[in-house]
Amino acid sequence: MDIKVNFSGRAIRYTEEEIAVVVEAMRNADPLTQGQYMRAFESKFARYQGVADGSCFTTMNGCAALEMSAQLCRFKPGDELVIPSHTFTASAYPYLKKGARLVWADVDPHTRVVTAESIEKVLTPKTRAVVVVHLYGYVADMPAIAALCKERGLILIEDAAQAIGAEVDGKKAGSFGDMAVFSFHSHKNLTTLGEGGMLYVRDPALAAVVPALRHNGHCAYDFERPDYWKPAMGNVDVPMLDGDMLMPNNYCLGEVECALGAKLLDRIDAINDRKRERALRFMDALADFPELEFHRVDSRRHNYHLLAARMTTGPEMRDRFMRAMSGEKGVKCVVQYIPLDRYDYYKRLGCGTANCPNADAFFDSMISFPFQHWLSEEEFDYMLAATRDVLTSLR
Repeated sequence: MDIKVNFSGRAIRYTEEEIAVVVEAMRNADPLTQGQYMRAFESKFARYQGVADGSCFTTMNGCAALEMSAQLCRFKPGDELVIPSHTFTASAYPYLKKGARLVWADVDPHTRVVTAESIEKVLTPKTRAVVVVHLYGYVADMPAIAALCKERGLILIEDAAQAIGAEVDGKKAGSFGDMAVFSFHSHKNLTTLGEGGMLYVRDPALAAVVPALRHNGHCAYDFERPDYWKPAMGNVDVPMLDGDMLMPNNYCLGEVECALGAKLLDRIDAINDRKRERALRFMDALADFPELEFHRVDSRRHNYHLLAARMTTGPEMRDRFMRAMSGEKGVKCVVQYIPLDRYDYYKRLGCGTANCPNADAFFDSMISFPFQHWLSEEEFDYMLAATRDVLTSLR
């Protein structure tokens, strides 16, 4: 059957005003990277997050932000990093690359994110850092997790790639930890032309090395300084922390993307609110079908980046549902985020052991519905009716 509602790789459509901002930046940005639009986006993002100016840094994608956060941890041999097994692979491998041993934490069966209790269960004397992933757009219990990490002297990193704008106790996702990462990928509720990211660093001493760490070890070139031509335009300022030299990268985000990102901050709350309203409407309309278990949150703690559910009748019924939705109704649902301990990649690197029954049980029966912001009302209503029809036929 022809696809009627696809699982799109694009989360939002741009308004004419947003397109005009892109065109203006294309015409006027000089340079086309690391200029006024970057600085404006970083400052505006910090204000939106309620964090200090100078603590947020644009990156070419979310993974680049994760890579730099891993570098700033400065892992020593034997150091462990706790991270949920149920997440996207990019949440984990940057830390493995920088020398950490990964330890998998289980998720809560209802919220599908880690808790202070599930983290504490896997802490050891070797634990140096904890990564909390706000998966699907839901903010984990950060007050409790932050208190635990502070008590144990652990670095706390928030992977808020999917959770921009979500908040708990009036604080934004990505403002609780020592560091946080955001993604502006094509799938995200805020996307800067398909790729982009942001790194938040709370400690000013760590934040001070990020510009050089992000851009080839270069300090900013200043035409106004005396003898500005010396030693050369590419002045090298090696990123150093407590005597440790950090290898630099080239993770910059272009000016056009930064201009768009700053503009989209004006609309992100409305985007999130719209997705939440639709998610709740979808769940409520299916309340008479206990076969589907959703995570219903009627507050800004969830931005509903994705609309995920568990088939309570098990994996076989999940697969029958997926086949019918695609083959009979033309609705392309997907399955996401296989527990990382099942990846051959992590098994080969000695990270294939986990005790995460909640993550396993959810993944084996999970369904992710098409949920891009630009889904039309007709498509939304069709998907809802199709879901009801298929569930009824499978009873």
